[in-house]
Amino acid sequence: RLLEGTALGAAEPIEPIEFVRTIALARIMMPKSHVRLSAGRTAMSDEMQALCFLAGANSIFVGDTLLTAGNPDEDKDMQLLARLGMQPMVAHEHVPQDAASAPAARERMPVPILR
Repeated sequence: RLLEGTALGAAEPIEPIEFVRTIALARIMMPKSHVRLSAGRTAMSDEMQALCFLAGANSIFVGDTLLTAGNPDEDKDMQLLARLGMQPMVAHEHVPQDAASAPAARERMPVPILR
């Protein structure tokens, strides 16, 4: 389900397995990046999200809403992660923009990463 008024609002949705393959490609092409599942997770089954984690996704947004879409309830996310044997990592405090270029600062950037 795509959102009207967004850049891809009129695009045809891709099949779930194609989406998972896209996650895998992102992981291969950007091995050190955070591959984050965000808007649209409410339309994804638990099984599809699990496949995305197996394919290389390592981060999710947790909370009530995003800019364009709602998020699953935090309890639902925690139940899914528990079923998958995953633990959320604590997000670190925000690093000022001018300090973000230092290697040590990049390691403290605020992203909820899952292992």
